[in-house]
Amino acid sequence: MRRSKIIGTGRFLPERVVSNFDLEELMDTSDKWITERTGIRNRRFVEDGTGSSELGYKAAIKAIEKASLSPKDIDFIIAATIMPDYFFPGNGCLIGQMLGLPGVGALDVRNQCSGFIYALSIADSFIQNGVYDNILVVGSEVHSVMHKMTTKWRDTAVLFGDGGGAVVLASSEDENRGILSTHLHADGAYARDLWLEIPGSKQNPWLTKDMIDDERHHPKMNGKKVFKHAVKRFPEVIEEALEKNSLTVDDISLLIPHQSNLRITQAVAKRLGLGMDKIYSNIDRYGNTTSASIPIALDEAIEEERIKDGDIVIFAAFGAGFTWASAAIRW
Repeated sequence: MRRSKIIGTGRFLPERVVSNFDLEELMDTSDKWITERTGIRNRRFVEDGTGSSELGYKAAIKAIEKASLSPKDIDFIIAATIMPDYFFPGNGCLIGQMLGLPGVGALDVRNQCSGFIYALSIADSFIQNGVYDNILVVGSEVHSVMHKMTTKWRDTAVLFGDGGGAVVLASSEDENRGILSTHLHADGAYARDLWLEIPGSKQNPWLTKDMIDDERHHPKMNGKKVFKHAVKRFPEVIEEALEKNSLTVDDISLLIPHQSNLRITQAVAKRLGLGMDKIYSNIDRYGNTTSASIPIALDEAIEEERIKDGDIVIFAAFGAGFTWASAAIRW
């Protein structure tokens, strides 16, 4: 049985650090207010003119190098993002061009915070079925251009940061290592509780001055409902991954959740009965980087020697859609 195995990881964060104290100068907020509610202290913002594809490309180069491969060894590209450079074409094609890979297939995944795990699941299926041998999976985001740094929009503006993460997934004949299973879910009944209404094809014309004046082009979130569902779905999908592989919470070596909110992570840990020492968190440094958060955290965890051969590593995410997902890996 072919399995897929992560053989290289990489991350790239913009140099510009934006602290909670910096945001105090832009809106009615405080370091204490943000930290207590989210766990975020800093986030990274790009300089003008830098798109999410560039962050993804720079993370991809590092992942390919750590895999001891060259870009020419990549058979397929899957790019997850909520904020592509353009409405179309997708980031996958742009990253492929930057890597010098004309003719190599590229697929974009638009599942927001769950996007990286969805992308990983697709790559895993391709490899298991013998379609490709080496797949590049990228999650990259530039949120700083989308969120309005004003008091009116502070509930979402303080949460997000920019960054890119990537992994190289390769085929392996070792049935005991690699991705054991992935689990994907969605419920569109809650689509409007975390969404960006315009621009979109439902509107004709799809973008007008009145829409912009009414600020309908800014993300909107029902924070209480998102929190309520996140603390329910995170444990559910983690337990689903464990049950599928005849594992228990005690078998988890490291849980790498999507970095959405430290309070959510703590609530999930409590429900699972899992110590925070077995959960990787970097939200204090980078904020919520949606599809990029898990690959960034994974790369850091490996660098910090938090993962060793044979460890059970669980990825889990919840976000807009609503979507939620998990992956179980034996390292």
